[in-house]
Amino acid sequence: MDRLIVTLDGPAGSGKSSVARRLARRLGLEFLDTGAMYRGVTAMALARGIEVADEPYYVVELARNCPLRFDWDTDPPRLYVRDQDVTDRLRDPDVTAGVSDVAALSGVRDVLVREQQQIGRDHPRLVTEGRDQGSVVFPDADVKFYLDANATVRAQRRAAQLREAGRIADVAEIRRQITQRDRKDSTRKTAPLICPEDAERIDTSAMTLDEVLDELENRVKASMKPPMNADTHG
Repeated sequence: MDRLIVTLDGPAGSGKSSVARRLARRLGLEFLDTGAMYRGVTAMALARGIEVADEPYYVVELARNCPLRFDWDTDPPRLYVRDQDVTDRLRDPDVTAGVSDVAALSGVRDVLVREQQQIGRDHPRLVTEGRDQGSVVFPDADVKFYLDANATVRAQRRAAQLREAGRIADVAEIRRQITQRDRKDSTRKTAPLICPEDAERIDTSAMTLDEVLDELENRVKASMKPPMNADTHG
């Protein structure tokens, strides 16, 4: 199969990035973290002193004029904005606090959706994760998943990630931020967070990472099997 696009959508902290990256490795596909692109724009806006919630015009102009690119020779791919590696900046608290406002801007989404679709053309064997991959960016994807988990579990997972990175993590505060972001992402006018009608919805609340990976890998491989020939007497 020349083309295989697998989309993983879902709310903040549902494990999309970790699952998508490892699923891509298992399947021998490339991995696209679209959330990193919105965080990259946010990080660059903050570096330039732009108030992302109050100066949308400047954020959109920045997205239009600051090219983003991934280094596909690294695993996972590192993100560059204007040839500046911003990967290690993406999970900082101020970027996390501002990214929903940036992602809600239709002008920013127009730019990044086009870039993501071009990535899909350039890298047609891809696992891509985000909030609108199966609904907007790749509506004709070969396999679509929607990962979900309750807010407390998602907050605990995000806190564990931060602690592994040597950062302080307050689970209650993270849960508050996740709930707030759920509300913003699901009610925004442009490309709101939804579960695509043709996506397979999986609640990961009680599942380990390996269990989620096994489930998704099996479903992708099952979808790739050729249909049985009805004429068994050939």
